Amino acid sequence: MASANLILPRQAESERIVSWRLEELERAGYDRLAARELAERMDVDLHLAVALTRGGCPPATALSILL
Repeated sequence: MASANLILPRQAESERIVSWRLEELERAGYDRLAARELAERMDVDLHLAVALTRGGCPPATALSILL
């Protein structure tokens, strides 16, 4: 029972991180679908994803670079 209680906070934390990443990516210019895909991939560097679009890279091109 104790381990079940430990899993829920970690899941909630993970969901908060994905939500935060999603918001940041949408704010950087990615459409909802692309932002969701990038937000859920923890191997994608959020700072790089944002820097690409803010530096003028079209979101579709940035997506292909990141994935």
